[in-house]
Amino acid sequence: MKEFENALKSRDCQKILEILDDYLEKIENEDELRAFLEKVETLILKCEGPDAYELAHEIAHIYAHLGELDKGLEIYKKLAEKYKEEREKYLNALYHLADAYEHFGIPEKAIEAYEKLLKLEQEVENKREEALTLAHIAINYAELGEVDRAITTMKKASEMFNKLGDEKNYLISLLDLAHFYYETEDYEKSEELIASILKSPRDAEIEVNTKIVEAEVRAAQEDFKRAFSALRAALIKALEVNNEELFSIGFEAVYNFIADLFNEKMYKEIYQNTMSLAEAFEEMNKEYVKFFTAIGELAKLKEGSDNNYNSIYESIEVNELKELLDELKEIGTTVLNIGV
Repeated sequence: MKEFENALKSRDCQKILEILDDYLEKIENEDELRAFLEKVETLILKCEGPDAYELAHEIAHIYAHLGELDKGLEIYKKLAEKYKEEREKYLNALYHLADAYEHFGIPEKAIEAYEKLLKLEQEVENKREEALTLAHIAINYAELGEVDRAITTMKKASEMFNKLGDEKNYLISLLDLAHFYYETEDYEKSEELIASILKSPRDAEIEVNTKIVEAEVRAAQEDFKRAFSALRAALIKALEVNNEELFSIGFEAVYNFIADLFNEKMYKEIYQNTMSLAEAFEEMNKEYVKFFTAIGELAKLKEGSDNNYNSIYESIEVNELKELLDELKEIGTTVLNIGV
């Protein structure tokens, strides 16, 4: 407690961030929590730089948990107001306000803030930041279901990134466009963009995400063999570069894809293709081999076919993988599905 009070007195936002989780665990009731939030909010408005916004992000999450997200977002508004007469800091504050709206799923407000930011960036002729802001606006249009506007806006951003020679953001914008076209069921255009992204050496993160979008497109065309092949390629790429975060993205995409197939009772499509995923781990992780094999056997079980699900399930030693299988097994289960 004393450490927290000392950090408040010295306006040390970084120290507050370091001790935040430990301090929160010691708070015993909501009144104490609200008093804490008020003190930290006052501190945020006195701090400078990234620490202030990182702390604002943490406090906004707490307010959201209390069902009072508006109070958390108000901190970002106050920071923007604070810097209104300092152009560079104001631009930064507007970005963080827009980003907060986007993060907390309020696309209408995010677009409003990004458009205000865009106008100022155009005035100072910062083309790269202008392109990034256009890309954010496009993504939020897509969140609102206004996909045609998202496409038009992202095309502008993409052209700017290309002219600037910003290859990474150019490829990311093409990937976003591929996803937007997928949403409009223009699979031909989506495939064209995916091929363009993958035809030359690229960033591993872009490749993994491109393969995930490719899987969505293939599945929409009911080409499940190629959809699973794309997901397998995403996982293999993440393993090749030994990137845990990328692997998590790929694995989550695979799991969600399979869960959707279980929801649709597309059991044959699952057990005919999951072995290709299991084979990807043959030389490096036997638990994942068993996991993906078990998924195929679970699909056979749900279909009513002969299967080895129970024995493979029992052989798995990683509880987290068993829990995921339990979730898949529950999909579509009712009190009448005694065998499942």
